[in-house]
This record gives sequence, C-alpha cells and structure tokens, in this order.
Amino acid sequence: MKYVDEVIILAPLKKNRITKIDSAYQHSKIDFRSVSNFSFTSLKNSFLSIFKIPFILWQLFWAMKDADHIHLRCPGNVGLLGCFVQMFFPNKIKSIKYAGNWDPQSKQPWTYRLQKHILVNTFLSRNMQVLVYGDWENQSKNIRPFFTATYSESEKELITKKSLDQTIEFVFVGSLVEGKNPIYAVKLIEQLVKKGKKAVLNLYGEGIERKSLENYIAAHQLQKSIFLHGNQDKETLKKAYQKSHFVILPSKSEGWPKAIAEGMFWGCIPIATKVSCVPFMLNYGKRGIVLNMNLEKDRNQIIDFLDEKLFLKISKRAADWSQYYTIEIFETELKKVLAK
Repeated sequence: MKYVDEVIILAPLKKNRITKIDSAYQHSKIDFRSVSNFSFTSLKNSFLSIFKIPFILWQLFWAMKDADHIHLRCPGNVGLLGCFVQMFFPNKIKSIKYAGNWDPQSKQPWTYRLQKHILVNTFLSRNMQVLVYGDWENQSKNIRPFFTATYSESEKELITKKSLDQTIEFVFVGSLVEGKNPIYAVKLIEQLVKKGKKAVLNLYGEGIERKSLENYIAAHQLQKSIFLHGNQDKETLKKAYQKSHFVILPSKSEGWPKAIAEGMFWGCIPIATKVSCVPFMLNYGKRGIVLNMNLEKDRNQIIDFLDEKLFLKISKRAADWSQYYTIEIFETELKKVLAK
C-alpha cells in the first residue's frame, strides 16, 4: 500500500471482536466498499447467493473501472467473481495473489479449479501476473513464483538453541481446525513421550477443534507435555520460535505455510506434510522432515534428528534459506509487480 496513492478495498465486512492476530490497514486514503458475504455451503445459502451475486458483480465492475491496477486474492468466493469481471478490463494492469495450493496434481474443489483455469488462460486474463507459491513445470507465461515474508533484515540475529539433552521443544502455529490437523501434532508428541523423550508441544491458535484437543490431552494425561496458548501477537510467536527446536504443521492443504517459514527463520527444523510448495521449502528432506502421516514412521524420523550434530546442521540450513525471504526482498519484488 505504501507505493500507491489510493486503495479501493472491496470485500465482505465482518464485525467480530478484534483479536491479537488482526491488524489494521495502514494507508491515508482507503475507500472500503462492503459487499455481501455469500457461500454455497447449504441449500439456503445457495438460494440466497443467487440473489446476492448480481449486485456483487455490479460493485466489482465499478470498483475495477475506478482502479488503475486491479489486484485479486484467490481462491475465494469474491475472488472467483472477480476473475470473471476482470475480463471486461483487458487493458488494465492486474495482479493476482493465489494464496492456495497451486500444485496441478492436487485434488481441489471445482470452484478452485475454475479460478485456476481462468488465471492460466492468457486470453481471459490479459495484462495479468499470477503470483503463486512454488515453481511448477509447464506453466503459462503469466504465472510467477512468489513468497510471503514476516521478518525484516534488521531482525536477523545469531541463533542459538538449547541442548536437545534438555527439553525438546515443538511449536505449532495455525488455526485449530481439521484442515491444519493439530491432533496429529499432539499424537506425534505423545509418541515421543511414550518413547521416554522429554518433549513438549506449544500450540498457538484458535478454532473449533480446541475443545476436542483439550479432551484428548486430559484423557491421555498429556497436561505436562501439550500446552494450548490461543491466538497470540507477532512478538509472542517470535519468542516461541526462538526457543523451539522444531516447528510442526501436519496440514492437509497449504499455499505458502507461513508458520513453517517463520519457524525456519529462527532455526527451527520444519516438520510438515507433502503439500503445495512444502517439499521445495524443505528441499525434499534436506532441510526438514517431510511427514509420512504414519505416527510410528514420523516419530522415528524425528528421533533420527535428535542427534545434536545433525540437528545443528539442518537447523542452520533451514535458517539460511528462510532468512533470504525478508520484508525488504518482498517489497522489492512487489514494486516490480506494480510497475508492470
């Protein structure tokens, strides 16, 4: 936003309580245009959406007409409508942040596939750059590998980790929902504890799975090993990464798993599933652990990394890779997108 004079934001407006993970837009001239939220998750919602969509399309058209640069965030409901409306402005410069899994082989909802079909078609999406996570083969010329950044160059510092002979610290950062699979992280640490390892897992985030996690922790007497901290601010998470040895995210679907990149920045060895660009981030196992989603096999993988010498080597590889993707590099690349 710092590189533009005015920002038009068109999106649904939610009036929920502000939490520690929310932050305000920073710009002196914002024109926020609220649109109705819609979905097709039930028969009732689908019926209501039929009446909402024409008006949303009309709002999108006029917002795009007023803009010099059109930016969409996909995949999503409003993003899907935006994919259609942007076709009426072939001469305007456009950019798309595709925040989901771009892997062409992944199974995805038909609405996601439809958005991707439009975005890769250079006739339907003229003057557009599509920023995707990962570098995939056989892509159209408008597809551009991209990334996300959290920390600045000035935040880099010498990383030191406590000995693995003491407590082995794991951290999970993400929504406590089925898609992020926090229960697998809990069960994995339980397996290590059963093997006599002094392992602890700190989970940061909120979601509908919290109650079931609390019940599992109580039923299996894991209160001394598993801790739920809820949503926390950036500084709290930074300290959590700094004292942790491993960052774990057994997610079922991701775009650019920010928690993994953040943990790696502070020397945490990443433990993640083979989704989206995760294998690339982990250099196919050379700077992290790719989960098999088999508790016994994954537990044994982690135990292999508890060798102090190996841990420090992989930890340094993880940090060296992640610390390239700073906010400064991010902004430099974004300026190129705006200038096209």
